[in-house]
Amino acid sequence: MTAPTGPGGLDGPDRPATPGRPAAETGAAGATALAERAPAPASAPGYRAGRTLPLRVEAMRQLRRRRTMVVFGVLALLPFVLIAAFAIGGGEDEEGSGRISLIDTATVSGVNFAVACLFVSAGFLLVVPVALFSGDTVASEASWSSLRYLLASPVPRMRLLAAKLTVALLFSIVAMVLLPLVGLIAGTVAYGWDGLQLPTGGSLEAGTAAGRIAIAVCYIFVGQLVTAGLAFWLSTVTDAPLGAVGGAVGLTIIGNVLDEVTALGGWRDFLPAHWQFAWIDALQPQLEWGGMIKGSAVSVAYALVLFALAFRHFRNKDVVS
Repeated sequence: MTAPTGPGGLDGPDRPATPGRPAAETGAAGATALAERAPAPASAPGYRAGRTLPLRVEAMRQLRRRRTMVVFGVLALLPFVLIAAFAIGGGEDEEGSGRISLIDTATVSGVNFAVACLFVSAGFLLVVPVALFSGDTVASEASWSSLRYLLASPVPRMRLLAAKLTVALLFSIVAMVLLPLVGLIAGTVAYGWDGLQLPTGGSLEAGTAAGRIAIAVCYIFVGQLVTAGLAFWLSTVTDAPLGAVGGAVGLTIIGNVLDEVTALGGWRDFLPAHWQFAWIDALQPQLEWGGMIKGSAVSVAYALVLFALAFRHFRNKDVVS
């Protein structure tokens, strides 16, 4: 027997509704209605990608680490080591070529001593904290197997890298400011407050000299952006923090060695190491900007490329640790 159709039939619009479900939700029309009324997939209530991993949280995480305290402690201790060395040496200059350096005038005043602290540390010592803060930040998370959990929180990858890079650069600035600041305070206590005596002759008033030192510190930081970019890129490539930090320091040393090869001629102008002491031009009676501008341009160009490589690599990286 054929099943009834039409009005009142099972195949008609007035067929009985499924128990517990409205008639409008049966058949194709009912499926469409259910799909339209179903809630669209959404993130967890209150989730905002821009609020994940705040800079304050990341800064506190990095500040509590032992290596951060050790780095800041070493930089704060260095001026006192130099004061002790000058005291043991008696402060007498050795007879030689007759040329006077920034080290020879270190005990003249606290300002001179702060400049001497920068001079002895800018070539290598200040490279280490920059490489450490930038190279250890991502690779350490991978070595601890916590990187994938940060991304599963979920923290967007680009925001994770941006937060870590910002904190690393912030700590690098603090390290570079800490050394001359402690040197200025300790040197003033040990040698008094006076103007900056220049090795080439002449002097600068103490207030003017303090401003010039600030310019020098800013330039040193810009010059170290290459090391920061190199360490940060290596940190996204490897899961070994020591490899990222050591690789950045090693390549920086290679750059310094290449700069000593005079046979390279004008090619040395493209090495960041060639301009690392251009900040001394800020300590002249007449402030010279030429060398610092060229050095900053070279350093920023290299740094932008290295930072871009880090973000590009990490964006497509298969994080398994």
